[in-house]
Amino acid sequence: MPTVLVTGFGPFSDHADNPSALAVDALAREWSPPDDVTVVTETLPVSFARATERVAALVVEHRPAVVLGVGLAAGRDRISLERVALNLLDARIPDVDGAQPVDVPVLPGEPLARLTTLPVKAALAAVRAAGLPAELSLSAGTYVCNAVMYAALAAVPDGVSAGFVHVPAADVVPVADVVTALGLVLDTVLADPVDVVVPGGRED
Repeated sequence: MPTVLVTGFGPFSDHADNPSALAVDALAREWSPPDDVTVVTETLPVSFARATERVAALVVEHRPAVVLGVGLAAGRDRISLERVALNLLDARIPDVDGAQPVDVPVLPGEPLARLTTLPVKAALAAVRAAGLPAELSLSAGTYVCNAVMYAALAAVPDGVSAGFVHVPAADVVPVADVVTALGLVLDTVLADPVDVVVPGGRED
């Protein structure tokens, strides 16, 4: 029986109610996966050390077929399907443990970047077809979201679909819409993990 692992993040800085955790909690209640799929969700701490260790442990424990991380990007105005995780930590603000790494790798000795293995272009089309604001993003940043995406991609074996979605603040895109979008992303990868070949690059 295949397992889908979905993670959100808890409070940090000025964000007492993190919409990523709210959306993942609601997804667990509201999304209807295929009958043979098990869904595992967890809220991670906004901690470089603890979140990366925990997501790697969850991959080992559950051996998921799909790993989807979700996090808050308060400055964005649409749901962002991330394509690239950098092996770089450069924190503008401390995490919840007070750590503020600058210009150090997520995992020493590992590649500079890892690409999502989710079918993000197909998923983007599905989310947009539902009338929801969405985009492909070439940068997951250099904070804890990026670290978790990188750690998850490093932990999963070949053939596992893994990636990350950034969501805006709840007053920009309602949590209910985020839940719908996440369900569509998961429906897409479970239907066909191979992405479509269409242009998705940017000129800027």
